[in-house]
Amino acid sequence: MAIQPIRLFGDPILRSRAIEVTTFDKELRTLVSDLTDTMLDAPGAGLAAPQIGVGLRVFTWNVDGEVGHLVNPTLELSEEQQLGAEGCLSLPNLTYDCLRALSVVANGFDMHGEPVTISGSELLARAIQHETDHLDGVLFIDKLDVEARKHAMRTIRESDWFGLEKPTVKVSPHPTNGFGF
Repeated sequence: MAIQPIRLFGDPILRSRAIEVTTFDKELRTLVSDLTDTMLDAPGAGLAAPQIGVGLRVFTWNVDGEVGHLVNPTLELSEEQQLGAEGCLSLPNLTYDCLRALSVVANGFDMHGEPVTISGSELLARAIQHETDHLDGVLFIDKLDVEARKHAMRTIRESDWFGLEKPTVKVSPHPTNGFGF
């Protein structure tokens, strides 16, 4: 439907827990479409609703040519882990090795309210975990070891996108059940 601006590190919505979707309607389908269009334009491997200013538990992914979305995800993580490069559209040009579960089983719903189960490993598992973290107000830099996190924060402070203007909170065009996210 429309490409939306991506919220950057420092915007408070990125640190807030998103609320459960309770209404599977046209507005939700528009949100999924906007997330998908924005993610593909960026381009990115995933995008969560808070990254476009909507505090709902919805994300999209684009991994190995497969584009999908998940609403109200719950995750079952493997004990086996993977260390790999990770970045974020809300933290432009920043990539660090991040430890994640090697595989994941994600349960949730599609935009029509139908139950969905997504199983994935490696990059898909990483993307699903990364986007679900966004729904909980967690950024991938939070998962880095102390030294890597310090380096990341220094890099963010020195970036040309950080601090040029104060983060703005805009009113979402998508209903948010009165919570103002």
